[in-house]
Amino acid sequence: MDRGRIIWRPAPDAWPASTLAEFAASVADAGGPRSADYAAMLDWSLAAPGEFWDHLARWQQVHWHDHPTVALASAEMPGAQWFPGGTLNYAERMLAHADTRGEGVAVIARSQTRPRTETTWAQLVEQVARCRAGLLRAGVGRGDRVVAFAPNIPETLVAFLATASLGAVWSSCAPEFGVRAVTDRWQQIEPTVMIAVDGYMYGDRPIDRSAAVNEIISALPTLSTVVRIPYLDPAGDDGWTPLLAHDDPLVFEPVPFDHPLYVLFSSGTTGLPKPIVHGHGGITLEHVKALSLHYGLRPAERFMWFTTTGWMMWNFLVSGLLTGSTIVLFDGDPGSPDLGELWRQAATEDVDVFGVSAPFVMACRKAGLRPGESVDLSRMRHLGSTGAPLPVDGFEWVVDAVGSHVQVGSMSGGTDVCTAFVGTAPTLPIRAGEIGSVMLGCDVQAYRPDGVPCDPGETGELVIAAPMPSMPVGLWGDDSGERLCDAYYGTFPGVWHHGDWITFFDDGACVITGRSDATLNRGGVRLGTSDFYVVVDSMPEIADSVVVHLEDDAGGPGELILLVSCIADAALDDELRGRIRSALRSELSPRHVPDVIDAVQQIPRTLSGKKLEVPIKKMLLGMPAERAASRDSLADPSALDAVESWIRARAT
Repeated sequence: MDRGRIIWRPAPDAWPASTLAEFAASVADAGGPRSADYAAMLDWSLAAPGEFWDHLARWQQVHWHDHPTVALASAEMPGAQWFPGGTLNYAERMLAHADTRGEGVAVIARSQTRPRTETTWAQLVEQVARCRAGLLRAGVGRGDRVVAFAPNIPETLVAFLATASLGAVWSSCAPEFGVRAVTDRWQQIEPTVMIAVDGYMYGDRPIDRSAAVNEIISALPTLSTVVRIPYLDPAGDDGWTPLLAHDDPLVFEPVPFDHPLYVLFSSGTTGLPKPIVHGHGGITLEHVKALSLHYGLRPAERFMWFTTTGWMMWNFLVSGLLTGSTIVLFDGDPGSPDLGELWRQAATEDVDVFGVSAPFVMACRKAGLRPGESVDLSRMRHLGSTGAPLPVDGFEWVVDAVGSHVQVGSMSGGTDVCTAFVGTAPTLPIRAGEIGSVMLGCDVQAYRPDGVPCDPGETGELVIAAPMPSMPVGLWGDDSGERLCDAYYGTFPGVWHHGDWITFFDDGACVITGRSDATLNRGGVRLGTSDFYVVVDSMPEIADSVVVHLEDDAGGPGELILLVSCIADAALDDELRGRIRSALRSELSPRHVPDVIDAVQQIPRTLSGKKLEVPIKKMLLGMPAERAASRDSLADPSALDAVESWIRARAT
């Protein structure tokens, strides 16, 4: 496999100046091993996971109400036992920096619906205390579920922290979710309190969601309290102000390490979304590790990631408070008035670490943006990318158009672990198109189908061979653990199977080439779908694409189908088809030239931006669209209708 060029190298003093070195020194001072670089620290974290996570908890001054007896009592998967006997509270650790940064800014909120606001650490603590008191008056206690149909705004964060402080369980959906997408999720967890906005602005368009809120309420008979936030209409029904009416002291319910903190849901494109339960302790340690050591965030730095409350990156973003950093929230259309909007906001807010999705980076590249020339991004030191593999051209664009001083950090993980398990660190060089390394404490490997680890350069199934604290504590309602085992441990018993193709290199860097259940396997030549999209989506006429392989049960090559959507002033004609075929033949292989290339108006994607490769394949094999994918889980349900119409026309 050809490798991209090194586009960024750390400064000579990167290690001594890093939070990694600070942590390494604290470990050595406590009698642990001495690490002089990232590779040594990674090796130790994988060889002695209990010691690593225990030292991390001490270094980060995690407040234990009851001290654990040991860090890792059992490494068996599923069922690993982390910090038994220990009690803590995620919200308490999130707000710990208020003691030293009380008048500093904790949260900056930017919105297309209302003016920019700043919230100090002291104000945040007061608001969380008031919200906690309001939830208590509403009858919320330990283990009860509180849900929010709300955008990335301060009220959502305040309600989340208040819920966590009580030992209650949180879940959120973005207000652009369809009613069924919301009720399919929340009916499974039976909430007692719902917090909801009346609507929002998307660019210059008002989106009224009051009718959707009423439908959701009707579908959730367990609700006892609904708190309405007048977000679109400031003069509307206000339940938020009375909720925060009482100024009670803020206290924190001590809970076990694995006590449920929140329930995240899988995309739900094919059946009910999986209700993935994450615990207080696992999220506290994993997020503080990732944000402190891998992103190097320190108190008073600024952290921004474009996300909605329906994506796990919101949970990751708000955990920036664990480091004492200022988090920057944004609610609105990232493409309004143009694709430069997020870059302008990052510059205005002096953001140090900025995160977006890989499709957003590629859209900026295709639009010819050069944000490093139009705004001052000199303070930005890291650009995070996730949601899909970032192609070589995306890395190169960042260097050229954003700034060569910016470290590009493509990362991958997911809702299942609420973090990334492969990413980068401030002391690692970056090659275009690659992910820098396995992250600390994450035993990620590539496996052959027989469970044997792959050699460097060999593509295999992405697995996690040892437990991580932020692995799910369970699936909601799965008391026996059977569904959890089937979801993650059915392929390789005792080893987490993630469902991606991954290739590691001798230096520890890696590439992810798509979902293993959407592999293109023609004539024995196996290819990940991301390799295909690098070629097709780079063409200036192509806005988006999706590729599906229909296998031949008789052992033939099967049928390879490519659907594309074109930009506004382009169309798919024979000349463009010819160029697509020629590019795929030369850049991939003759066996991966599509048998069919057709156009649809839009490629369907989930609300978190993932292409519907597997559902489209099921539809092509005869499954009705309503069974193959839930329209309410899609960013634009009409895109699925367009594919369904194309399939019908193909069959006639």
